[in-house]
Amino acid sequence: MKGLIEQFLKFGVVGAIAFLIDYGVLMLLSQVIGMDPVISASISFVVSVVFNYVASMHYVFTRRDDISRRREFTIFVILSAIGLVINEIIMVIGVNVLGDSALMVTITKLVATAIVMVWNFVSRKKWLDAGDSAE
Repeated sequence: MKGLIEQFLKFGVVGAIAFLIDYGVLMLLSQVIGMDPVISASISFVVSVVFNYVASMHYVFTRRDDISRRREFTIFVILSAIGLVINEIIMVIGVNVLGDSALMVTITKLVATAIVMVWNFVSRKKWLDAGDSAE
């Protein structure tokens, strides 16, 4: 149990940094440049996935020996794409219900981030982490 808590805390740190990247790009594109917040959210999410893959597979999860890096990355991208769909659904609903001001986009993004974070940890733990078998 201690190992799982430690792993989740590392996941949280990586996730927090990925969120800052995601949120920074979202705000830059939607509030400074004036792009649609939903499109901006897609772009920012993808940018943060690259950082998240490198950091997650280096610091959070134990690499599985039974899958190649290419397959590992493919699985990571597929799981992230599912997370992106979840993110986008929440962003569309939130922007339509709450509006597209900076505050409302921020609130919507925080809700989306919390839900996608749970998806990401559980799915990556299940399909990418070697867990105790690597120790």
